[in-house]
Amino acid sequence: MGAPVSLKPDAHGRNVRRIFWALVLIGGFTVVEVIGGIISGSLALLADAAHMFVDTVSLLFAWVGFKLSRRPADRARTYGYHRFPVLVAYTNGVFLVIVVGWIFFEAVERFFSPTPILAGPMLTVAVLGLLVNIAAFAVLHGADRQNLNVRGALLHVLGDMLGSAAAVSAAIVIMTSGWTPIDPLLSVFVGLLVLRSAWFLLKDAAHVLLEGVPGELDVREIGRDLVSNLDVVEDVHHVHAWSLSQEHALLTLHARILENAHPDSAIAAIQSRLASRFDISHVTVQIELDVCSDEHATAPD
Repeated sequence: MGAPVSLKPDAHGRNVRRIFWALVLIGGFTVVEVIGGIISGSLALLADAAHMFVDTVSLLFAWVGFKLSRRPADRARTYGYHRFPVLVAYTNGVFLVIVVGWIFFEAVERFFSPTPILAGPMLTVAVLGLLVNIAAFAVLHGADRQNLNVRGALLHVLGDMLGSAAAVSAAIVIMTSGWTPIDPLLSVFVGLLVLRSAWFLLKDAAHVLLEGVPGELDVREIGRDLVSNLDVVEDVHHVHAWSLSQEHALLTLHARILENAHPDSAIAAIQSRLASRFDISHVTVQIELDVCSDEHATAPD
């Protein structure tokens, strides 16, 4: 007998488990960092604690989102819940922008009105926070990094890592020189990095929510490819492609076929070509033998 085949773990289940353990790590340390920030008086710690709190909520939403995405379709939601994780990712991006705004506002006030900072407790909490964030990042790094929800979680944790590293640096500077303005300055630096990440996350999630064309797919190429490779197809128009989620692409099109062609065979050929050439499996095809009945529809340029 041959050796038993080792099956890869289910990607969805792996994502759910890793999101959950990252949630436990980040959520558990948020309370510690809030207490440490209040005791030490460090804005860098409080900013990172606020970010970690948002991350805790966001990771919770992400975990729930993955759970809901596996629920079957029903009469009210005929496509199921596949888009819920994308909505969560977009919400995470919005939360990140809000947190960055708060950091900037507090940093300006702290820079012009410095407050006493206890560098010792600040350094201890910051180092512990950095270790926790590294552990959470390592946990999430083993998930599906092409998934928008996982990417959103990774960006949150990466922002926390940078925040903790900035807090460590600020604590060392304050301990050695007593220069407290380093605390708000590094908070602004971290905020700018987080803001950049949030922008790309919002951009990608919004593209899916606005039903943009998936990935590098060119709808103009689809018609040319079908006409060139399928003898039964004379013309393809009104091609519309969009993303239900990052993993599920949908497509509709009109196809004019030869008069003597069988519509069912033509549809099967079109679906097979789209699946093999463009990796699109969910396709709705309207077959036409003469002039297009949808005279008022407009095809993409």
